[in-house]
Amino acid sequence: MAVKELNALGMKCPQPVLKIAAMVPQIAPGDTLKVSGNCSTFEADVRKWAERMKKTILAVEKLPDGLLIHIQF
Repeated sequence: MAVKELNALGMKCPQPVLKIAAMVPQIAPGDTLKVSGNCSTFEADVRKWAERMKKTILAVEKLPDGLLIHIQF
């Protein structure tokens, strides 16, 4: 199981979710994607996307400049 990372810091929503969706073909079942972002609706948008796509949010960490969300595929 691999861990991939996506830096979406500075992107305005919904760009982080669009970037996550673009990475889906590169991520195997069981892999984890760590996404960092700091737009005002980042966490809510990622949670909605994960629910729709039936992915699991493993953790949400606070960063000095935003959040880091761990998504299991």
